[in-house]
Amino acid sequence: MKIVFLGDSLTWGGYGGNFVEVVRRLLPEHEIINAGYGGNTVINLLRRLETDVLNRQPDGVFVMVGGNDAISYSQPKTRSYYRQAQDIESGFVSPEEFEAGYRDLLTQLQLAHVVTWVGLEPSEYNPTVTATLRDYNDRVSEIARTMNIPVLDLMAEFNPPVVPERPPLDIGFILTIGKRESEGWNGFEQAQRDGGYTFSFDGLHLTPASAERMGERIAEFLK
Repeated sequence: MKIVFLGDSLTWGGYGGNFVEVVRRLLPEHEIINAGYGGNTVINLLRRLETDVLNRQPDGVFVMVGGNDAISYSQPKTRSYYRQAQDIESGFVSPEEFEAGYRDLLTQLQLAHVVTWVGLEPSEYNPTVTATLRDYNDRVSEIARTMNIPVLDLMAEFNPPVVPERPPLDIGFILTIGKRESEGWNGFEQAQRDGGYTFSFDGLHLTPASAERMGERIAEFLK
């Protein structure tokens, strides 16, 4: 099968661990295409669905998005980034917009007769982001259930039982990501320890070890 992984920076894997590369290694009989893009919301995925997915005529698509949508809605000081860099006019994706966008995305994939799987993103930055993303994930689960699309709940598998309080996310946090990317920063394990995170190194992105575990879990799910 030709399988496209459609998502945000978690799927892209250029900042932290890359679970798509793990899946590619574990499923060598399939052609694996990474269509992840940092900072994307479900609205961005819809915009590039034709070019990055359907034009490639895949047999299957694994969709995972929601972290940026939840951040944009629950962390107002990040909205200038989503407005400017991701071209989200309001600067955020509301729960209703997220739900409608995700339904549209999955409907288009089904109309194209593409086998579809859905992954639910984890997040452990702070309780507000986690609670918002859990709500978004619950909405996706219900949509997928009505469309008979299999769902892998990675939030349930990766998130710690309790997420500590941490300061709200702001544009400075996002700028730090860009700076680290450009400098080739790789202090993931130290940042994980310093921040008290479990599967991530900043509350959002996977450590290499966690990406290995997630890739193994997704490969098992796809089989």
